[in-house]
Amino acid sequence: MKLADMTVAAFTDTVASDAPAPGGGSVAALAGSIGSALTAMVGILTQGRKKYADFAAHAAEVETKGNELKARLMDVMDRDTEAFNVVSDAFAMPKSTDEEKAARSAAIQNGLKGCTKTPMEMMELMDEAVTLAASLLENGFNDTAASDLGVAFLSLKAGIQGAWLNVLINIGSLKDKEFAAEYRAKGEAILARALPLADACYNRLLQLIEG
Repeated sequence: MKLADMTVAAFTDTVASDAPAPGGGSVAALAGSIGSALTAMVGILTQGRKKYADFAAHAAEVETKGNELKARLMDVMDRDTEAFNVVSDAFAMPKSTDEEKAARSAAIQNGLKGCTKTPMEMMELMDEAVTLAASLLENGFNDTAASDLGVAFLSLKAGIQGAWLNVLINIGSLKDKEFAAEYRAKGEAILARALPLADACYNRLLQLIEG
């Protein structure tokens, strides 16, 4: 069964078990998907209300894009687990001869690259989601949903940082240093852009709520 098709109870029970997956990467993707869903929700709550009529067109775009990002993050959540399984299978390969050892090592390295690509994709999608959510603050939204938008930023920030940890733990075992450096640079650029934006938006919402 796909993780995305599990009940909340089943998912959290599996995370809490000794099963090798889902783990931190899947949870990071789920956090991002929830943050995107909340962003879409604030978009829809801003539409159809006279008070927020000037913001409705942009809010509709946010709703559509937020739902798209939500779905894409749910998809990468499952693909991240599949990538992990590839590495697990590689570690189980025979290693009795030099040829077997070489094949096993190559398979592990290829698998680790796959396990680096999926959390990086998560980071890229959540970076988009943070920018999308921030656009609601810039263009206007239904401020009765300010707390929901705040939770969106918190979820996306946690998801980005969680995905980054998964990038780091995999590139640390890679022999392809050029690939590792490329993904480190990509991740650091996203962190430098998305995290301060998420923090700034959260603080603005906090001030709005507190008056």
